[in-house]
Order: sequence, then structure tokens, then C-alpha cells
Amino acid sequence: DNMDLALAHQLEAQFAGEGQRLPAQRFAQLVQRCRIAKEQLLAADAPEQVGITLLGGGSRLLAQTRSATLTREQVRQQVVEGFLPRAQIGDAPARRQGALRGLGLPYPADAAISRHLAQFLSQHAGGALPDTVLLNGGVFHAHELVQRLTQQLGDWRGKPVRVLHNPHPDWAVARGAAAYGLARHQAEQLQSSEPEQSSAQAQPTPAAIKTMVPRIGGGAVRSYWLLLPGKKGEAPQGICLLPRGTEEGVRILLSGRRFALKLGQAVRFNLLANSQSHSPAQAGQIAVLAGEGWVELPPLSMVLPAPEGRDKTQVEVQLQASMSEVGTLEVRCVAANDADQSWLLPFAVRGAVGASASIADDADAMGTGGRKDQKLPAAVALMERIFGNQAQEVGPKEVRQLRQSLEKMLGPREGWEVGLLRALFDALLARAKRRRRTAEHERVWLNLAGWCLRPGVGAELDAWRMEQVWALYGQGLGHPREAGNWTEWWVFWRRVAAGLNEAQQMELLEDVAGHMQKAVQKNSKSSHGSQHGNYSDMLRLFAAMEAVPWQYRQEMGRWMLQRLKRPDETVQTWWAIGRLAARQSLAANAHLVMPAGAAQEFLDATLEQDWRKNETAMFAAVQMARMTGDRARDLPDELRARVLEKMRASGAPERWIAMVEQVVQMEAEDQKRSLGDSLPPGLVLL
Repeated sequence: DNMDLALAHQLEAQFAGEGQRLPAQRFAQLVQRCRIAKEQLLAADAPEQVGITLLGGGSRLLAQTRSATLTREQVRQQVVEGFLPRAQIGDAPARRQGALRGLGLPYPADAAISRHLAQFLSQHAGGALPDTVLLNGGVFHAHELVQRLTQQLGDWRGKPVRVLHNPHPDWAVARGAAAYGLARHQAEQLQSSEPEQSSAQAQPTPAAIKTMVPRIGGGAVRSYWLLLPGKKGEAPQGICLLPRGTEEGVRILLSGRRFALKLGQAVRFNLLANSQSHSPAQAGQIAVLAGEGWVELPPLSMVLPAPEGRDKTQVEVQLQASMSEVGTLEVRCVAANDADQSWLLPFAVRGAVGASASIADDADAMGTGGRKDQKLPAAVALMERIFGNQAQEVGPKEVRQLRQSLEKMLGPREGWEVGLLRALFDALLARAKRRRRTAEHERVWLNLAGWCLRPGVGAELDAWRMEQVWALYGQGLGHPREAGNWTEWWVFWRRVAAGLNEAQQMELLEDVAGHMQKAVQKNSKSSHGSQHGNYSDMLRLFAAMEAVPWQYRQEMGRWMLQRLKRPDETVQTWWAIGRLAARQSLAANAHLVMPAGAAQEFLDATLEQDWRKNETAMFAAVQMARMTGDRARDLPDELRARVLEKMRASGAPERWIAMVEQVVQMEAEDQKRSLGDSLPPGLVLL
């Protein structure tokens, strides 16, 4: 795919014009044409060149038709030398991410397959380089690519390699899957027929099976280890869950070891893998995790449900592990006193990264990190005084000043890191039942909890935290007659909106729309009606709900444009429009972004404003015209050129111009402006 993408970028200017880009649909057509041409030009009897034609669309089918020529030498240089350059066996791929993107997918940091292959063989071949190769994938229809690859493998080995016959490399995976499925089906038939056969009439195979298909197996390619908790400063230790070579479907129960599993509270499991076979491991073996070949798998953080009626408990369990037929690791915690009761730990074994000297630090990974951790118990004690079980004589002033008291202890809240924020939120969540003691308690709890959970995603266990928070939504406010409580209610949900799914955001949308309509009917942009809240707060909340289908956001945006015709409409409406039609969302999937065609009417409205006097409208235009590198989301080049021209004429900051002109990361100041709040240190808006 990246080969075809590179060729398409090389030819794009001939179809779109110098410095211009094709629309997403036509560029996808060009990529497919380049794929066909590539295979023709790299075949054994390749022509010197191939013509590529793109038809126009609609009534201008022929008028917009364009053609270009791709030569064999161009393809050889771009594909063979670019993707399979000659490399040494000790070479490693570059790690810097390239800027080239297409069809919504990132281009690789290093496109040289030969360097990736060299690194793989160096890490896993154990000094024995392959003497035989099986080619898989339609790319190997190209004779020159096959020739270059086999030459490279032969150079590394010092003698030619044997190529297994595979006339249809593009069918290899499908054929392999079908053969595997047939072999599995035959094995099941044999098993089901065995009890029915008597010893006198037993047959080698059922009559229906004429040819037995062999099953190919190799077992787990790595051994898998669970990191055990230890003391700081000591070498980390792990227990082997699944030895290397364990066959698929075989369940291994560590019957000689028992563990205490915590239920109803946050737990974290760290898994490592090792592909070295110098010293084969045994299931249940405990060893120091030292030496080469270790890779860290994504840690698993979760909250396993406690028995009904109990908040927290622990149960004695044994560990059971198996490798599925599709290569996924399944680990279960089986209750020691009831084998029918178990808890699944869904580890992701793909995406492993090389382990570093930091493994020991990860043994205490549930901590929040930094010197502020040492003050966390005292901070929790402050919250316990305000929201604790025991009734204490706490005045309204002390409740109101809880945030300031925490800042004196932990430093300014803008500097609280994600781990500390979530630890503080967890303490608030544990005391959520007492948030309604007074109107002051409720306001302070909502303000502090929203700050500590913002933006609702980005940290381990945030999905679980959002589940707990959503349960509070149905309870509503405890003091709905207080205007300040409505303000904090809407601000809380805006801050954590990115963690809500589409159904939750739609439910919240209906609620907000009803309150907003009533607030507007009071004919005051700053109405603080006790039953509705502040109009601007609700406006900002609505704009933050990115998972709502774009058609709803388009409808709301049009309503906002009508509101902007009023002389007293708040300038925050322009900010909201910018969020509704932004090219880059905070947490929602890219397909939920408002299409470029639908966003254009809102951009046109901002272009009518005087940006020297209305900077908020200009920043809204920046968000709508921002360059993402994904041509399915990006506005047409000519429209972005209009925006850039007006930005320069209006004295826009250079960093804003760069966001529209090229793919760049948004700076912290603009992140805060875009989201309405700063992101916690360590979280970045792409």
C-alpha cells in the first residue's frame, strides 16, 4: 500500500496541477491505478512505460479526464530502490515519523523493508539465517521485487536461498485459512466418530474424509511472564504463565501457585515476553527478569467486579493461561475453591516494545509518580474532612477553600500530573455519596472532580471511571435551585465529555438542548436561571460533544449562526462553531468529524467577519481549516488559501498560520483555547 501511495504522490501534480491536491476519492482512484501499473512495470517481461488515466466526474466526465505516463525506471527507483535498498544484516530502521500521509493512514518512519527484515533476523534468527523463503502477498507478483529480496537474503547468508513455488501469492492467506479450517474440521470429525466405533468395526478415518489435510503448528513463539510485585531497588521478578512452544488451545494451570486477586478496586497487571530459547522456561517458574530478549506488553489496568452487595474484597485464585488459534493470549484467574468461577484478563500481546532498564520502576506502576505522591495521603485527608463519613464541624468557608488548600499542599493545579489528578479523583469518587451535604459541598465536588478527570480519556482506567461518573448523571443535582450548582454541573460534563460514548452524549445533548432553549427564552445571554444555568456554559458543553453525529452538530451550528445575527450574542458562540466543525477532534474517531463540504458554510460565515476585531472568529476558522494530512477531512487547497490570505492580512500569529498551512502539533496555549481548559501535563492534543 505504501509503495502505491508513494507512486501516487509522485504523479499527483500531473493530475491536480502544480502545488494542488486531488480530492480524496480521485486520489484513491490514482492509488489503485498506480498499483496496477507497478505490477505491470516490475513483471519479468515488463513494458518500458504504462499510461495512467483518471476519468472526470459528473457532467464533466471527459473534460476533467487526465492522463500521465509511468516508466519502468521511475517505478524501479521509487519502489525497488526506495523500499528494498541493499542493506547490511546489522542495519536497523529509522524511527523518525515521516510527514507523508494518505488515505488517512500514516506513512512508515522508514520505508526500507530490507532494514526491517535485517532487524527482525538479527533479533529472532538466533544466528541461523533462513535457507528457504515463501513469498506471500500480491506485491510479489512483481518479478524485480522477488529478485531483489532473494538476492538480499542470499547476500546475508553467503549462498542463494530456495524460493518455494507459490503461483498466487495474493491468495496465500485465504488458501492457508481454508486449509487450516478444513484440517480443524477433519480433526473434529475424527473426535466425534471415535465413541461410536466399536473395536471390531473401527476405521482409520470416517469414509467422508478421503484426503487428510495436515495441520501446521509451532506453538507460542514467546514465553509469557507476569511481573510480580517487589521492593524498590531489587531486581524485578516474574512468573512464567506460558512457556515458549506451548501448542494452541492447550490450557496450563499453575496449580502449585496461589494468588490473592483484588475485586472491586483498580488493579494493574504487567506482562512481559521473551523469544530467546537459550534456557527454556517452565510454567510456574519464578525468575529474575534480566538479560536480552525481553519485551514489555501493554499493561492491563482494570476493575474486576466484586460480589453483589460488597464494594471491595479479595479472593484466592490460581492462574490459567492458553494461546488461542489466532495467536492471542488468554489468562484466567480461577477461584481456588470453585473451578467454575473465573475472571478473564484480556491481555493484548501485539504491539510489544523492547524492554528497558525501567522494568523495575513498573513494578510500582500504580503509583502516581513524583514528589507530590508523598503528600497524597495528606491531600486525601483534606478531602476526607470535607466529604468523609464522620460528621465534622466544617464551615462553608473551609468547604469553598478546599481547592486552594490542596494547591498550597501540592502546588498550582495546572501542574498536577495525570497520575496525581486521577488519584485525587478516585478519592473524590469514593466520597461521592457525601457530595450533596450542602450546596457548597456539591459545587466544590463538581469543580474539583471535573478538573481531576479532564478530559475523561488518556489515563489508565478512565473508561471505568467514566462508567462510575455516568451513574451520577441520572441522579442529577442535589441543589437544583442554586445557580452556581448549575454552572458547575455543566462545566463538569464539558470537562469530561470526551470520555462519554455516542449514546451518552446524545442523552446529554437532549438534556442540554431543553435547558438551553428555556435559558434563551429568558432573553438574556447571561441568564442564571436556577432551573437552567448559564447559557454560555451550556453552549460550550454542546460544542465539546464530539461523538454526537455530525448532522446534529451541523443543525446546532446553523442555529448558532442565526443567534450571531443578534447584537448581544456572546462571542463564545464563534468558539463553539469552531469546535463543532473542527478538522481534528480530541477523542472521537476521525469519521465523526464534520465533512469538509458541510463545514464550508460555517467557514464562510467566519470569513465575513473582521478578524482584526473578532479574534475568536479567526481562531474558529483556524480549527475548521486546520491541515491534518488526511485529505478526506482537509478542506480544498483553494479554500485554505483564502483563509491563509485573510489570516496574514489580519496579523494572525505565525503558529496559527502554520496550523492551516501544514501538519503541525497544536501548542499548549492553543490547546487550552480550543478545549476551554488546559490538558493535564503529559497529555497532548494531536
